[in-house]
Amino acid sequence: MPGSKKNLNDLSVVIKGAGEMASGITHRLYQAGIHRIAMLEIARPLSVRRFVSFCEAVYDGTAKVEGVESEMVTDVPSIKKAWERGRIAVIVDPAWKTVKTLSPDAVVDATMAKRNLGTTKTEAPFVIGVGPGFEAPRDVHAVVESNRGHDLGRVIYDGTAEPYTGVPGEMKGVGKERVLRAPSAGMVKHIRKIGDAVKEGEPVLFVGDAQVCAPFDGILRGLIREIEVEKNEKVGDVDPRAKREFCRTISDKARAIGGGVLEALLHEYNEMEK
Repeated sequence: MPGSKKNLNDLSVVIKGAGEMASGITHRLYQAGIHRIAMLEIARPLSVRRFVSFCEAVYDGTAKVEGVESEMVTDVPSIKKAWERGRIAVIVDPAWKTVKTLSPDAVVDATMAKRNLGTTKTEAPFVIGVGPGFEAPRDVHAVVESNRGHDLGRVIYDGTAEPYTGVPGEMKGVGKERVLRAPSAGMVKHIRKIGDAVKEGEPVLFVGDAQVCAPFDGILRGLIREIEVEKNEKVGDVDPRAKREFCRTISDKARAIGGGVLEALLHEYNEMEK
């Protein structure tokens, strides 16, 4: 954001992605007073934690996460109208063309792709990459650590985030088992719904003709929509803590990453104001 004097409330930010982590980031920025946010998504988002993902607006027109609302839009004029209504704008734009037409003050790549799909620091005055695949200051101006552990949410101005481990964070001693994956490609058909208590071995959904069962007792914290998925796609999330309210609240990880992104933006803004 160098070279321009703006109120913090006037900053415009494009977030690449609108899934769980991108939504946690967006919610944190919005609560801090940065309301001019546009999120770029694919045509068929694959969100599992749908109750905390702004990308659900792609299917339903609007989506609400902890009191903050998003709205599906189609172009830059409608993005600005959504902002006037106090809403986050969500647009289907897998090619990220909106970045050029909107000319935001900052871009955050929160696709969580574990690699850089083409983000560069020339896209905006300030560009942040979340997680592995980005190197600061070569590719982006700052990187935010996404791996659970001591450095989760740390802002990195020289270097990279930790490599992708492929192992979800543990909950009550349970790690990768809590993630339900498609045993084959096919159409998802729900048996249970988000928020349901499930028992070990109990059927949760079908993928094609294959049944996917709960690996242990808990609450079904996340469940993908009834759409076509590829083999090994994440399709569900069972939480052994068994607290139904967690289904509708942002995770500790997403909040920490959001805090890192907010810190980086505020640091840059304060440097600009000196």
